[in-house]
Amino acid sequence: MVPLSHAAAFAVAALILIVIPGPNVLFAIGRALALGRRSAVLSVAGGVTGSFVPLVAVSFGLGAVLMASAMLFLIMKVVGAAYLIYLGVSTIRQRKKLAAALQSKVPSVGSGRVFTQGFIVGATNPKTIVFFGAVLPQFAIPTRGAMPAQLLILGVIFLAIQALSDSSWALLAATARSWFVRSPRRLETVGGTGGLMIIGVGAGMALTGTN
Repeated sequence: MVPLSHAAAFAVAALILIVIPGPNVLFAIGRALALGRRSAVLSVAGGVTGSFVPLVAVSFGLGAVLMASAMLFLIMKVVGAAYLIYLGVSTIRQRKKLAAALQSKVPSVGSGRVFTQGFIVGATNPKTIVFFGAVLPQFAIPTRGAMPAQLLILGVIFLAIQALSDSSWALLAATARSWFVRSPRRLETVGGTGGLMIIGVGAGMALTGTN
């Protein structure tokens, strides 16, 4: 099983990454602004459900391989750290997209379609896929065995935080639209600060071990 200390460290790292809006959140915000709370919640539910796809694939596809190869485990750590730093830089550079999302208009669609679209966004979200593939394994311990189970446990923690964070963003957008629209720079500041935090997580991962 995953040690409590590793689970806690992973939860902190996941929280830092998740609270910064990515494709899932931008989609939910767009639905919240155009269609209201119900569509916002359905979008988040679809996105979180879709995120199970890369989680299961990574847990059962990489688990046995990582247990058998310490070198691959190290490579995944380096790749994960590099990705986080890249993601942080990209977040800073693309922070204006958050403000743009608040101005988006989408046509009215049915509840089932909103959920399905959210599912597709979650299942194909590059941020989630690479995080599960390159970052998630850093918080598991190969020597304890049952690698797939460890990855699934950590992944469920990630998804729980994702559901809470994405819902908060979507509902906030639905209830405080006028406040954001009056000052889009507020969201740009969130994106820039979050980017710096992500870079910090990546640098820390590169300089320290997890097992």
